[in-house]
Amino acid sequence: MKSPMEIKITDGFASAMQQLSAEAEKTMPGNGGSGDGGGEQFAQILEEFRALNGRMTSFEQAVLGRLEKLENAEKSDFAEQLRKMDEHMVALRNTETVNQRLFDSLHDELIKYRDNFLHESLQKPFIRDLVILFDDLSGLLSQLQTAVEASEGKRSALGQWRDNLENAIHSLTEILHRMEVSEIEPKETVDRALHRVISFEPADYAEEDGRIVMRVKRGFLWRDQVLRPEEVVAKRFS
Repeated sequence: MKSPMEIKITDGFASAMQQLSAEAEKTMPGNGGSGDGGGEQFAQILEEFRALNGRMTSFEQAVLGRLEKLENAEKSDFAEQLRKMDEHMVALRNTETVNQRLFDSLHDELIKYRDNFLHESLQKPFIRDLVILFDDLSGLLSQLQTAVEASEGKRSALGQWRDNLENAIHSLTEILHRMEVSEIEPKETVDRALHRVISFEPADYAEEDGRIVMRVKRGFLWRDQVLRPEEVVAKRFS
């Protein structure tokens, strides 16, 4: 397909040369006319016009050929530039993806380091002290409960102390929950990851092996990690 420039050059030049040739032939005297010298002169001029037309046609073809090569070269260069730009964008996206992965990995490592540092250096000792306080208050509550039951159900100061102590233990439990510490849920059988068996009782049947008989000391989790295993008494079949 010819370009607009090519069509313009071809049409304009062809029209001009055809017009000049037609005018030259009109002014050329006929064969029967007088003056052979004038006829030869016009024939020579016409021949020169035709030669000029041929040279201009050759020049036109050469120019159009160069324009076509230039246009193809520009298209090729443009396509090459687009290809290089596309490769650059792909490389840039890959680099950004790698950098994002490195950043995410580093961010996760920093979070783990922060959590471990806070847990091991700051929170863990404090949480352990709170857990020990929970054990002490729970033991005291058990003693008060026994004393209240021994008083034959009469309302006394011991009952009031027991109620106050229960409220204090509840408040302490809320503090532990706010620090992401939770109690290990009661289970029927021993889970070695959560329980520490401090004593065994004989089991009559094999199906009873590992069944928890009594919870001696409560266990706690911190962010789904065992802070302290629960101490239990379990059955063992032998």
